[in-house]
Amino acid sequence: MRSVVSVPEVVREVITRNRSIYDCMKMDLINYTALAVKIQPQIEKILGNSVNLNTIVVAIKRYADSFEIKEEMKEESVLKNARLALTDGIMDVKFSVKDSNEMDPMSILDKFSKVTNNYEFFRLSDSFRFLTEDMDDIRQIFNSVSEREDMFSTGLAKIRISIPSSQNQSDVVSYVAEVLHANGVELVNAFFSQDNITIILNERDSSRAYDILHSDIMRK
Repeated sequence: MRSVVSVPEVVREVITRNRSIYDCMKMDLINYTALAVKIQPQIEKILGNSVNLNTIVVAIKRYADSFEIKEEMKEESVLKNARLALTDGIMDVKFSVKDSNEMDPMSILDKFSKVTNNYEFFRLSDSFRFLTEDMDDIRQIFNSVSEREDMFSTGLAKIRISIPSSQNQSDVVSYVAEVLHANGVELVNAFFSQDNITIILNERDSSRAYDILHSDIMRK
């Protein structure tokens, strides 16, 4: 059964994946209504039902508001008290909700447990994602249930950011994206769980990104 996904969650996901829209919003150069009209078909396709335009506009505005860094945040890092964990050699395995109907996720997880414990599983609005070590045994698990060549994204690294439960996750991910972007490092993707944010980068950028974020944590 598909879990309920809210309009704000889907709006955040769509904007986060589109760097040009993200940058325009960060610089306050985009009209919220015009953007809502542009992404409304995509939002409705993901959710599988019609969505009122004003609902999308409100969700966009709320997400844009999270980009604003208040004066007190300049004095104290948004990442204060956060903990980082870097893992190189990561593979991003993606399969759509439609694909998932043709496989047994529990069976896949059981096979995973026999190969490695170093993986993360995320349920997004339109897909399922595994972040795991790039290993032949793991590739074989997925090749046995799907022949899609675009299922695997390799050459990646992940940084897990553990934050206090009181911290707003959307504030953190927008802040992290901005700090790294200002230093010439771009995110490949970002995933949210209950206790952590996991950012995905190209492996060549991972050590530098870790140092940038670690320095930000330690500056106060």
